[in-house]
Order: sequence, then structure tokens, then C-alpha cells
Amino acid sequence: MRPHFAMLSARFRLLLQYRAAALAGLGTQLFFGAVLAAVMRSFYRSADVAPPMNLAHVVSYIWLGQAFFALLPWRGDPDIVALVRSGGVAYELLRPVNLYGLWFARAVAMRLAPVLLRAVPLLVLAGLFLGLERPASPLAALLWLVALGGAVALSAAFTVLLNLSLLWTISGEGITLFLPVVVTLCSGLLLPLPLFPEWLQPVLAWLPFRGLMDVPHRLYLGELTGGAAGVALGRQWLWVAALVLTGLVALRRGLTRLVVQGG
Repeated sequence: MRPHFAMLSARFRLLLQYRAAALAGLGTQLFFGAVLAAVMRSFYRSADVAPPMNLAHVVSYIWLGQAFFALLPWRGDPDIVALVRSGGVAYELLRPVNLYGLWFARAVAMRLAPVLLRAVPLLVLAGLFLGLERPASPLAALLWLVALGGAVALSAAFTVLLNLSLLWTISGEGITLFLPVVVTLCSGLLLPLPLFPEWLQPVLAWLPFRGLMDVPHRLYLGELTGGAAGVALGRQWLWVAALVLTGLVALRRGLTRLVVQGG
């Protein structure tokens, strides 16, 4: 495991250097968060029936989503994409470590470092001035942290699958363009999942994307407690295990048909 931790640490420190990009991202997230919060306030003022979430929780949900925006699996690892396209992936195959574990460690660093650079200042600003509530209880805060760990693992597993898709497609642009749309809608980033139609709730509850945003946010707000919290966390980590297993199988099969390109 030491090589994997070394890769994670080195990659994490490297990505922490992009402070200007993080600052620009912070400004973008503040803008979009303010727009989404304004839209939801207008929606609530004109609602004829009581929505399933109160407005204060919806506003907090939005700010949590903007704080952890970079956690979502928007694309594969650009360095690995370049290696596959150039043929340099052959050097990865020669390393005396488990390739899936190595790519997973890179993906964890890739998702975690930008989040830390953006999330901390945004949470402070949103908590002081923009309506973000504190965790519902100390237990809610603890469960939130556990769910965030699951969200990082889930996002990393998705990222590795995006990398592995290049073993079957040269460009990989199709799935890279398709996945962000699904993630945006089904994770709760664009609209809190409890506000979706009731008939759609069982489907959203079982999809893996809920574990990226909705589960951590609702644990933070105290909307998932007791057995419901346990079920949500169980499904999140079940999907992590399923996606990791899928990635291991895909890697094993993909390497049997891999043709290295380049000179």
C-alpha cells in the first residue's frame, strides 16, 4: 500500500499548487450558488403546496453542493488519457504495483485537492453571510464526514472507470460528455433530490449518483437520521464496492486486448 499512498500524497501536493484556479472556481461557485438560491426563494414564494424541504434547508443544500462541486466525476484523469493515447501507458503496465490501486489513488487526490481549496473558504463565507446552516447535531456532523469519505471514494471509482473506457475507445469523449449531464441531474447538484417527483424517488435512491451529493448534504442537515441514515450510507458504500469491482474486472479484460499506440 505504500506506493499507492505515496502516489496519492505526491499528486495531492501537486494539485494544491493551483491556487489561482481554485480562487476563480470559488468566485464561480459563489455566483451560481447565489443564482440557484434566488431561484429557489422565488419558487417557494409562489408554491401552492408545502414542498418536502423547508427553504432554509434548500439554501444550505445548494451551498453545500457548490462547496463540493469539484468532487463530482466530471472527467477522467487527463494525464492517464494522454498516456493511453500516446502509448505511454505501457510504462504504467511495467510498474511493480497494482495498476487499479495506482489509478484509484491518483483519482482520490484529483478529486480531493481542488475540493479542499474551494470548500473551506466557501463554507465559511456561506455560513457567515449566505444562509448556510450549521450541522444539525454533532452526530449529523460525524455522519456527514463519513458520507464525504464515501463520496470521495465513489467519485474516484467513477473516474477510474472513465480512464478504463479508453481501453475500448480511442477518444473517450462520448462518455466524458454524457456522464456530467447524468451526474448533475441525479446527484442533487442542480436541484435537491427531495424536490423531484415522488414516483422518481425510489429510482434516485438506488442510483449511485445520490451518494456523491444528496446523502452527505441531507445527513449534514439532519434530514436522514436513524435507520434512514444507515440505509443511505450502506447504499453509498455498496456502490463504491460495486464500481471498484467493475473497474477491476474491466481492467483485467481491457489489458488482454490493449494495443499500445505510439512510437
